[in-house]
Amino acid sequence: MSIEERIASAGVRLTPTERRIAETVLQDPTQLAFGTVSDLAGRVPTSPPSIVRFAAKLGFDGYADLQRWARAQVANQLATPAQRIRRPEGSQADLEGRVQGAVGATLATLDQATLAHLAGPLVTAERIGILSGETSQAGAHVLLSGLSMIRDGVRLIEQHNFGRDLNGATTRDAVVVFDFARYRRSSISAARALHRLGIPLVAITDSPLSPLSRLTEHRCELEVPAVGPFDSSLTAVLAAELLVLEVAESLGPSVRERIDRLERFWDETGTFLAE
Repeated sequence: MSIEERIASAGVRLTPTERRIAETVLQDPTQLAFGTVSDLAGRVPTSPPSIVRFAAKLGFDGYADLQRWARAQVANQLATPAQRIRRPEGSQADLEGRVQGAVGATLATLDQATLAHLAGPLVTAERIGILSGETSQAGAHVLLSGLSMIRDGVRLIEQHNFGRDLNGATTRDAVVVFDFARYRRSSISAARALHRLGIPLVAITDSPLSPLSRLTEHRCELEVPAVGPFDSSLTAVLAAELLVLEVAESLGPSVRERIDRLERFWDETGTFLAE
């Protein structure tokens, strides 16, 4: 979601001062990425606390949070895959730093309380659907594999089957949606349709201004580093693995019994090569 869309969605809640701030931001969105609170306040003109309240209206924890998002958006616009492939990647140390930083941020974001909150709908749902854009499928497949081993009724819903496979969803089900900037129209449209029907959603996304963030309180926003021309799947996979672990622990003894049966079935069918 762009800053224009976010301001539009918050429009009815903005005060006259906040509307002036919005007009200034819309005239020059890069002001958010590179200007200080005082800089923006001086351009409106208004007070720095008004700028902070404006950021909160857009769903951020203050101006610094909004500015981090704005800088990421600028980086996204300047670094599409076509652009990334045409410029130097940087040193191996730079890459390692970005990836390690993203993993650390993911572990900090997905603390025990957050994981329990995300897992809640997946523990009680009769069925679980998993939606994903193409570039976020790695996390979706890891979640499918893990959840399918510990409970019934889990399926990955392919983009061309969204309508058919989601047609029978009820409020007793839950749907997990993976999507990161640049957001896939099909995934977001399907999530919005499910939200209107009251289907519980769990969103794995990357920004407070992601279109998914407005649809559910069961969400996490991950840092997604670039590796070469494309975004890394590492943090999405890590989030999926942690979510499977949390669901397994919440389901309790039934998971152990299910995995024991699965192991017996693997033995009886010779699934794995013998030592």
